Amino acid sequence: MSLFQFATRRLVSQVYCGLKPSSSKKQKFCLEMARPSSNMADFREVFAKAKHIAIITGAGVSAESGVPTFRGAGGFWRKWQAQELATPGAFARNPSRVWEFYHYRRELMLSKHPNPAHIAIAECEKRLSKQGRSVVVITQNIDELHRKAGTKHLLEIHGSLFKTRCTNCGNVTANYKSPICPALAGKGAPDPEIEDATIPVEQLPQCEEDGCNGLLRPHVVWFGETLDPDVLTEVEKELDICDLCLVVGTSSVVYPAAMFAPQVSARGVPVAEFNMEATPATNRFRFHFPGPCGTTLPPALARHQTEIIA
Repeated sequence: MSLFQFATRRLVSQVYCGLKPSSSKKQKFCLEMARPSSNMADFREVFAKAKHIAIITGAGVSAESGVPTFRGAGGFWRKWQAQELATPGAFARNPSRVWEFYHYRRELMLSKHPNPAHIAIAECEKRLSKQGRSVVVITQNIDELHRKAGTKHLLEIHGSLFKTRCTNCGNVTANYKSPICPALAGKGAPDPEIEDATIPVEQLPQCEEDGCNGLLRPHVVWFGETLDPDVLTEVEKELDICDLCLVVGTSSVVYPAAMFAPQVSARGVPVAEFNMEATPATNRFRFHFPGPCGTTLPPALARHQTEIIA
């Protein structure tokens, strides 16, 4: 087992998705580094030589497409914050309310489109694959905008709004129905004055596997749940082989994803952060490019003059 795998497994065993570890258990990274550079020409030289590029993305990359983050001040749906609804306990207590919340998010995403950052990543992956180079996107987002932009090698560590999982048989399936079930049609408006629909469980999304009819839930990782070990294993493999890592639109405070890039940096691999502002991890990275990802990322990933296109 690699050092990265050991550290990741240990931290995941200590914290749940979406929660920070206690101060006594935080991963310690003792890196003596100069302040990160914002020299695009220097980054472009590193980019031109990279063979395996890992791109870690968070809510910031989708915010430019008009996707609400449900974090910070004003991050409410009706009178609840996402952290109050995106939990197993909330679903057990009131599956109708939770499904209204996720139905609202699904319907909203059907009207949203990839922005220049999503497109730059997808185009970079396609172009470099023709040169025998690889790009993998490791995203905390559940909105599928990377997939819509054309990204092929995608690891969705927190799941997808457009997948469901049966609470009875465990079957996971893609689901793009609109509405996802008749009872949710027209429901889910975020206005705090709107009352809950209180839809009976038997009218909520049901499993279509033969003889099951179990209650479906969104196939996303909720607060208090751990990441899918199979997905985490794939993430570990990619981060072990990458020779360049980009961190795009993420606050670097949600564990365990917050430790991915610092661990890569700790083994000497260049890490470049593209974010509106500095984060707690910024000083551990070689590069930092402040500003909207849709503005800073396209020139960073554009074709380099040394690239040979077949």
